[in-house]
Order: sequence, then structure tokens, then C-alpha cells
Amino acid sequence: QVQLVESGGGLVQAGGSLRLSCAASGSIFVINDMGWYRQAPGSQRELVATITRDSSTNYAASVAGRFTVSRDNAKNTMYLQMNALKPEDTAVYFCYAEVWSLKSVRDVCWGQGTQVTVSS
Repeated sequence: QVQLVESGGGLVQAGGSLRLSCAASGSIFVINDMGWYRQAPGSQRELVATITRDSSTNYAASVAGRFTVSRDNAKNTMYLQMNALKPEDTAVYFCYAEVWSLKSVRDVCWGQGTQVTVSS
């Protein structure tokens, strides 16, 4: 079984920065694509950023130029550096990972979410 644990959320003033982490653990053979979604109250879940195993990245237009996604394959960990934060970035941030287990089972795993609140 594979678990994803996010950390690094919190309260920050507009213009500030936060760094989220997403650590995977368990019966992992390899992790392919990873990414971040976010969901604000009353809104649908929104894709924020994705990163492939070889670190090719894509970003939502709303965060491009402010957020940077990265990963450390040796640590099975992904990061989201968020700069120039805006109140509209306030949301619960979820990470996901496409994981092949040691038993050759493919699954998409999700973290529990971490709250990011940006005050104006």
C-alpha cells in the first residue's frame, strides 16, 4: 500500500511564499507522473501543476511564473514552491502520484490535502 503525505501549508500574507511537500511511502517500485490540484470552498478541484518522472512540467495559467513544481525521485518526494501568493490561491492543495507498486500494480494515489490560506 502506498501513502502520500503533504506538508507545508499554512497562513501567509499576500505576496508571501510557501513550499509544499508531498512524500510517498510504502510498496513503491516507481513513481511516474505527479502533480498538484487545489480546491477552494464552493469551487471544483483545479489542476495546478504536473511533473513527469524526468521533470517535464506544466502549469495552470493562473500560477505560471509564480509556482514551481519539482521532485526528488530518490526520496519519492515532490515539492511546490509558491511565490507571490494571492488571496485567490487560498485552497486545500492535494498531491497525486501515478505509482507502480512492487507487485506490478498501477494506481493513482492521493494525499489528504493541506490548507493554504493567503490573507490580503
